[in-house]
Amino acid sequence: MSIQDIGTVKKTGRQTGRKPGQNLRKNPGKNPGTQPGRDADRPALRAGVKTSRGQAAALDGAILAPSGDEAAILLERYTPAYFTFIANKLARGASAHYLDVYGVGIETWRVLVMLAIEHQVTAQRVVQLIGMDKASVSRAFKSMHAQGLIRFESDDHDGRLRYASFTPKGRALHDRIMRFALERERVFLSVLEPREIDVLVDLLRRLHGNLPAVELASELFAAAEKRLLGPEDGAQPAGVAASAGPLE
Repeated sequence: MSIQDIGTVKKTGRQTGRKPGQNLRKNPGKNPGTQPGRDADRPALRAGVKTSRGQAAALDGAILAPSGDEAAILLERYTPAYFTFIANKLARGASAHYLDVYGVGIETWRVLVMLAIEHQVTAQRVVQLIGMDKASVSRAFKSMHAQGLIRFESDDHDGRLRYASFTPKGRALHDRIMRFALERERVFLSVLEPREIDVLVDLLRRLHGNLPAVELASELFAAAEKRLLGPEDGAQPAGVAASAGPLE
């Protein structure tokens, strides 16, 4: 299944009578729900993570039933894929339109949004809240200052900190782009009922708040995986080349 198929898989599954999470590969004579050793393909069980029956079923739904010794993620049930696809496509579309109409890209728009909310921001604050990397924020600040969209002021107590704030030109640009951004959001959410939008926003808030738990679980999983791999099979430290093997 290609990435382009992600929006049509569910419809195809209904038309063919497939149940959600059922294997999409052609594998005659095998029932993916009863294959021996299927539990071994649940990532949470491999990592020793305790899951409820419902969580385990959801994990099963995100995995293509093994064909021989192979397994693969089923994109129609793998939630991070949807977040990635949606975020990338929304950001790419917005950036292209904003550059064409206003001469600024998505990173500039994100900083403008933060300035409208907080009035003054540091580069560190942008990194913390939005998740942009420091280099991108630094480039955005430099470009915005050169265009006359922001001004800088030093912190009275810490001269190392610089606060960015709107110029009148920056404020006017934010207000114009905001109209465009809200129209894009309106159309994006038009397939949902108002009550569904409320539920969606609540779910997204909860998922966003759960990200620290994801990072903690990732650290634990990574530590266990490194112990299993050992020094020879694990990733090489930065700047250390792997030793040449017999076929190299």
